[in-house]
Amino acid sequence: MQMTALEIAEACGGRILCGDPQTMITSVSTDSRKISPGALFVPIRGERTDAHAYISATFAAGAAATLTQNDTEKQDNHVWIAVPDTVEALRRIAAAYRSRFTLPVIGITGSVGKTTTKEMVALALSSRWNTMKTEGNQNSQVGLPLTMFRLLPEHEVAVIEMGMSDFGEMARLAQVARPQYAVMTNIGVSHIQQLGSQENILSEKLHITDAFLPGSILFLNGDDPHLAGLRHRMPAVRKVWFGMAPWCDYRPEQIERQGDGTKFTAHSPWGSVTVELPVPGAHNVRNALAALAVTKELGGDLQEAADALAGYAPLAMRQQIHRTAHGLTVIDDSYNASPDAIYSSLEVLGGIPGRHVAVLADMLELGAIEKKAHEEVGLCAARGGVSLLVTVGERARWIAAGARSYAAPPACHSFRTNEEALAFLRAHLQPGDVVLVKGSRGMHTDEIVKGLL
Repeated sequence: MQMTALEIAEACGGRILCGDPQTMITSVSTDSRKISPGALFVPIRGERTDAHAYISATFAAGAAATLTQNDTEKQDNHVWIAVPDTVEALRRIAAAYRSRFTLPVIGITGSVGKTTTKEMVALALSSRWNTMKTEGNQNSQVGLPLTMFRLLPEHEVAVIEMGMSDFGEMARLAQVARPQYAVMTNIGVSHIQQLGSQENILSEKLHITDAFLPGSILFLNGDDPHLAGLRHRMPAVRKVWFGMAPWCDYRPEQIERQGDGTKFTAHSPWGSVTVELPVPGAHNVRNALAALAVTKELGGDLQEAADALAGYAPLAMRQQIHRTAHGLTVIDDSYNASPDAIYSSLEVLGGIPGRHVAVLADMLELGAIEKKAHEEVGLCAARGGVSLLVTVGERARWIAAGARSYAAPPACHSFRTNEEALAFLRAHLQPGDVVLVKGSRGMHTDEIVKGLL
């Protein structure tokens, strides 16, 4: 990126306190430990730390300018820009930078599966175009603006992951990224503690369309009941459907499990194509269908997109399948957890031969439904043929209770900590066991995975 300090101040309504307004800014960072020469530092006040304390260190590391909401006067050779709120200023600067580009932007949202869908969509698009995508899951009120600064003139399309956990957040992100196309994967119960209902979650996520233009397209999962309810709503927005339902525009047939992968035929209004994914699960079939739909509707080739998807590799802690020297198969899905995500993971577990072991930790931010949601996950695990269920955390004891309510329950063992669960697993796992490990990010169940590998 390249913006002068004056352009940045004008974009965010800031006031330059000192330094040369023509100073060229070539990057933006909120992390004082990751400063490159020419950077703008954006210090953010956190619950425990105010990053304004690190401004001097960023200048020593080569930063050319800083925002500040703590200062109204300053004498320095470096550029200081005073703003009322650094996070809001960051969004406004990112929106101004985004406005310099006319390339297609595809926003990706949904309660679960955003990151995997984003990766597949970007991979399929890259078969034809120079594609910029969100790194990891930088989809937040801070992460998304930082992503926009990675846009370069040579990029031909951008795939932007857009997450939200409260009212108003998606609308703010849409004003920054301004996607002309959007993919919605599903409407689950993630963050329902803050948003109150799935209807509210849907309503908030639909703000991803706030910057739509004539010709924009909303890609929707027809298998999700809340999204399917949009079939006869929003008549002004063109909708393209993907999913297993026979009425979907992009739908699969002849789905076959092939080792750790999946083969299927994708049907579309433009013809059919065989897709071979190196990952299992019906949810990944839907993700791939979304990728094919976006690529084709933007003018790409279905076969080229399918060929690209054959090279997909899951990101860390997202259903990565490891085989250990001790004869275990470990499914590392420890990045995060919600009921819908666990249901998909249990399906993957059930498709791999062996004794099925599920290690499930607390699911967070479920509010009033948390007890019922945990119990239903346990019942699903029991019905799915899990032989050994290990739970971690106080809430996860409800998962064990749900499993025990099944007519033929698995052996259930509950622990308070990852360390206790790992010690039990090491003592009781056998060669040939298939072990799923999953829990909310705050439960750090990747510690269990590391202990098993």
